[in-house]
Amino acid sequence: MFVIDTLILVTGVLLLLGIISSKLSSRLGMPVLVLFLLVGMFAGSEGVGGIDFENYRLAHAIGTIALVMILFDGGLGTSLAAIRVSWKPSILLATLGVLVTAVITGFAAAWILNISLLEGLLLGSIVGSTDASAVFAVLRWGGVALPKRIAAVLEVESASNDPMAIFLTIGCIELLLGHVAFGPGLLKLFASQMMIGTVLGLLGGYVAVWVVNKIELGAPGMYPVLVSAFGLLTYGAAVQLGGSGFLAVYLAGVVIGNRPLPFQQGIRRFHDAMAWLAQIVMFVTLGLLSFPSRLLEVSGKAILVCAALMFVARPTAVLVSALPFRFNWREFTFLSWVGLKGAVPITLATFPLMFATPETPMHASLLFDVVFFIVVASAIIQGTSLTPVARWLGLECPREPEPPVTLEISSLRHVDGKVLDYLVTEDSRAAERLVKELALPGGVVIAMITRGQKVIPPQGITRIHAGDHVILVVKPGVEPLVDQVFVRNEQRKPVPQEIEFPFRASITVGELQETYSIQINAPPTATLDEVMRQELGPDRTEANAVVEFGAMRFRIQRMGNDGRIELVGMSVLPEAETPG
Repeated sequence: MFVIDTLILVTGVLLLLGIISSKLSSRLGMPVLVLFLLVGMFAGSEGVGGIDFENYRLAHAIGTIALVMILFDGGLGTSLAAIRVSWKPSILLATLGVLVTAVITGFAAAWILNISLLEGLLLGSIVGSTDASAVFAVLRWGGVALPKRIAAVLEVESASNDPMAIFLTIGCIELLLGHVAFGPGLLKLFASQMMIGTVLGLLGGYVAVWVVNKIELGAPGMYPVLVSAFGLLTYGAAVQLGGSGFLAVYLAGVVIGNRPLPFQQGIRRFHDAMAWLAQIVMFVTLGLLSFPSRLLEVSGKAILVCAALMFVARPTAVLVSALPFRFNWREFTFLSWVGLKGAVPITLATFPLMFATPETPMHASLLFDVVFFIVVASAIIQGTSLTPVARWLGLECPREPEPPVTLEISSLRHVDGKVLDYLVTEDSRAAERLVKELALPGGVVIAMITRGQKVIPPQGITRIHAGDHVILVVKPGVEPLVDQVFVRNEQRKPVPQEIEFPFRASITVGELQETYSIQINAPPTATLDEVMRQELGPDRTEANAVVEFGAMRFRIQRMGNDGRIELVGMSVLPEAETPG
């Protein structure tokens, strides 16, 4: 048997154990990354597997590739709306917050571990950032649902704070090795990391969108691979030019994820699976690096460093960074507690092991063991307590159930349409109404209704119930009005003014009033055709004629050959109270 055959067998076993552990994590209430690490530790040289693995360069390479895929998938799943509401506190937490955390933890580590202050600051820099893979695993795939603003701040912070942690780590190592002096050199390094990473990330994302929408590939399965290639290309180009590859690949994912693409759902599912695979491989590999006996030796001092990080450094960093943004004490408390550590600190902890020399010795093994202990402790203590803490603080939100089926428009080119999926709640205007009673605008079709595990073909007499998933195919531009019908009351936003929504003229006044809560001074059974012809009179009933009812304007878009109105455009008047 060749060595590669044994390696494939071992890899398959470890992946299988990792997946089984992910199923156990939800029952045990433990973050899945901890179980992946434990699988690696049990398979390691001091575990039952007996695998002797101490190749820090290979582990760093595996961790880097995995983090690229995880961050890229995280960017694909981050909406622009989340960034708009969170970018200011997130950026401060990702820069100033990491610096404050690193300094406080560094001073504590230098005193507790009896090492030099610069080595203490190196340890603080390594554990200064929250970990994207850990945060995504808990918030997106775990059991806790949070208010959108808090969840967005945590996700954007964790995805964008790696450049600062890497900059501080490399800066401390360069100072320890005597390669760079404190001052302009470090500031130039930080500026190039952030600026080049940002520019190339945005550029790479827009180029990827343009290419994917223009190119015609014969096999649909090639599109996710093409998108992945652009993610890897963006990371590599940013690093080669001196920028932050992690920041670049995340921003490229954000751009790609918020633009229309062919086979978009397939692309998302592919990268979701790749992110899971990357997590399993990364954490199992990092678990193989650990030595439980060494962790026990440093456990006493590592607990003290971990306590300083959790209870002093992170809360102080959150207070300094997020104070201007009007978070209440519950939100401050939760943001302070979610300082999850994961793969990035362990990966960064391999840097001292790779760069230490006999001429400039560092306590590299001690730093690695303490960092590994902190990551495991953070994941167990903070990760397992997130749901109880969110519930105690009154921040837990109900998680919406996933629909049993999905629908996608598959096309080799971008088409003028999209699929929307709504969960109907009790306060939705569509709840307990017949399909034919919904005054949906033109260009909107209910394609499917799912109730529990049943698929219900929609008909005019089909009644929509709370708890149903309604899947619609719509033309771009009508989503704001469709939202008025299907979203819950607190998520309903004002209809944009002066955007004209098309309606069939056969829709009755009563259907419009009940669906959109607008007032029209006409009999409920009268159709738009009848009301507008009555208001205009026979001489003025023609295309583009306008009738206004309160805050609403109705314009004739199309007339029939028989003199009747076929299509009407409805819009909200400027300076008027938006209906609903």
